[in-house]
Amino acid sequence: MNYTLHQLEIFLTVAQLKSVTKASEALYLSQPAVSIQLKKFQEQFQVPLFEIVSRRIYITEFGEEIAMAAKKILNEVNAINYKALSYQGELAGKLKIAIVSTAKYVMPYFISQFITNNRGIDLIMDVTNKAEVIKALENNEVDFAMVSTIPKKLKVNRIELMQNRLYMIGNKDYKLKGKQLSYSEFQKLPLIYREQGSATRLAMEQFIESRKISTYKKMELTSNEALKQAVISGLGFSIMPLIGNKNAIGNGDLQIIPVAGLPIVTNWNLIWLSSKNLSNIAKEMIIHITENKTSVINKYFSWLDNY
Repeated sequence: MNYTLHQLEIFLTVAQLKSVTKASEALYLSQPAVSIQLKKFQEQFQVPLFEIVSRRIYITEFGEEIAMAAKKILNEVNAINYKALSYQGELAGKLKIAIVSTAKYVMPYFISQFITNNRGIDLIMDVTNKAEVIKALENNEVDFAMVSTIPKKLKVNRIELMQNRLYMIGNKDYKLKGKQLSYSEFQKLPLIYREQGSATRLAMEQFIESRKISTYKKMELTSNEALKQAVISGLGFSIMPLIGNKNAIGNGDLQIIPVAGLPIVTNWNLIWLSSKNLSNIAKEMIIHITENKTSVINKYFSWLDNY
């Protein structure tokens, strides 16, 4: 047998994702390239690694065993690479960060230069809902989390990154009566909410309850992108973070609807468990972000001041 590490990585990714298409996207390869290497890898075994039924890929029991072995081999290879870089005086290893969905418009800008400057760091950034982010942090599955609401039940340290401003957002066809949306008109609008537990959902509910506005819920969605598309299509209105909606507002698909008491202003925070024994990579990232956050905000997010 003469298979390569590259083939092991491709087969492991296909086995994990159960899809050649998704594997090609994850590995930044074309589908034909993945298919060719997968075929060459299979040819070295007399027992099938996978089956294709109704255009879906199923990993055989033997294939699962090979995938487990491939994972161990690739982990050992990565460990060798990390050690080699460490002996050269470079930071090397994995950095795991969990972020809420809206934070994907923010977090990459604060860490991009750090990752670029340290080629031995493998970044794993999980974009999910708030509940899963806090769960991953609490279970010590990640080094850092990025949230706009600090979890009360956990003892954490934090770096306050930048403001998160939430406005009333509607689609381009809505015609405002007057300079501001009155609370009586507000009550007539079909509202779209984020899922329970979302910081955006909480901020929206607190705003509505504090002003005793009687509303009805039209829809509940689990991601900011889905919420944005629903508002663009005219399904309803929502109080949403400005970040992530810049382009849609700029090209006229969405509009900010002025409402007394808005925007709601919260803050993005990078947090980590106070009890966590931080790796050298984590310590250096904290230093990097602390020293560079102001310049990152000025370079990439000064446009927020125009609203």
